[in-house]
Amino acid sequence: MPGSRITFIEGQAGQGAALARIADRVRARLASPRYAALRGARRPLLTGMGASYAALAVPVQQLRAAGVVTQRVLSSEIGTGTAGFDTDCLIAVSQGGRSCETIAALRCAAPGITRTALLGVVPSPLGELADLTLDLGNEPDSCASTIGYTGTVVALDLVAGAIAGRGQDPWGDIAEQTAAVHRQAVEVVAGLRGRAARCVASDAVAAGASRASAEEGALLLREVVRMTAAASATRNYLHGGMESAGNTLHLVFGDGREIELARSLAAAGHLTLLLTTAPAEPSESLSVIRLPGVPDAVRAVLEAVVLQELAAQLGAERGVPIESFVFAHDDTKQGGLDGAGFPVAAHARADAARAPSP
Repeated sequence: MPGSRITFIEGQAGQGAALARIADRVRARLASPRYAALRGARRPLLTGMGASYAALAVPVQQLRAAGVVTQRVLSSEIGTGTAGFDTDCLIAVSQGGRSCETIAALRCAAPGITRTALLGVVPSPLGELADLTLDLGNEPDSCASTIGYTGTVVALDLVAGAIAGRGQDPWGDIAEQTAAVHRQAVEVVAGLRGRAARCVASDAVAAGASRASAEEGALLLREVVRMTAAASATRNYLHGGMESAGNTLHLVFGDGREIELARSLAAAGHLTLLLTTAPAEPSESLSVIRLPGVPDAVRAVLEAVVLQELAAQLGAERGVPIESFVFAHDDTKQGGLDGAGFPVAAHARADAARAPSP
């Protein structure tokens, strides 16, 4: 059934196998002659909202490294058209295919631009507007997205690889890699969850493709844990952003300046979780998850696996049901559906669960 729902925990458990299926599906479709215009894009413009926008940091980094002119932009910024952007292909990303802003952006794309929709589920209003569609195979997803987000990163990497002319892709053993990192995350997060749950806010800091993880991490902590959270680029965070540290949780992603940043924060007594491929010793306030040396897109998926476990354990520690949301908006999803393409009735159930007893 298109867009069927699973719980957050079920999404975590089935994620590796689902990502392998998604990679096989998208890889096969991109090889088809039908997608020649997408493979031949020279100035792609990528757009989305929320977690979809966060995921776009991965292909932007990859394409720029390959010399392809590209950028990501919030769909709300091009809802009246793509004038002012030199692009030959608009790639619109929406897991449920119902984000009103992304639909408007695709509808108003200038003539002559290849309109491509990357979707978690089909059919959808966004897909109906597109010249080309790529979907993740209607994989079931959780309300606070698990497979939908990481599957989008996989698909975007394959799209970027096709545009850049990459020979091979790195997704052959993704199921095993996600399982190994998840086992490590369960143990490390268990050691910091009590203190982390008492933090009043969180900062997520990263550079390059891992900016996707910082943005997704901040969003998960807001949605799942109800913790105030913000994402920053590493170098910008050093220019004053870190000065407000105090009873805060810090998520730091990277192997360069990020390591010294994490050590500085921890030395000042601020709880810090460092995700890195480099050797780094933990301390009283510094927890470390050692990631394998993998390409950027795979790393972003593995970082998301850690973030999902962090959100799940902190939500449990704070007594916040993972599947609940505080606010429901009637103007962000066409048809009144939530971010994963599911009925807003879920929000009503969550509100009822939080209502005071008579």
